[in-house]
Amino acid sequence: MRRISFFLLLALGVAGFGAASGDTLLVESAQSGSAVVRPAHGMVMEQVIQQYGEPQQRLGPVGEPPISHWVYGDFIVYFEHQHVIHSVVPH
Repeated sequence: MRRISFFLLLALGVAGFGAASGDTLLVESAQSGSAVVRPAHGMVMEQVIQQYGEPQQRLGPVGEPPISHWVYGDFIVYFEHQHVIHSVVPH
């Protein structure tokens, strides 16, 4: 009898949780413009200027550690202190 009760409770518990489902969020990658040559992770600000010229706009730094970003015509470069941490191609 104990075994039947256990399986009955287990089945009810699974049935209750089986109805729940998670949503899947599909996000397009901002890096889909792989044809655009961008600064590499780890480059310093001076290297970015030497290779890509002056940015159209410099924003930041904000927060701790200081994060700033530079806007170029085809991409945006994010820096932590003086080093590139990410570069993206905006849509």
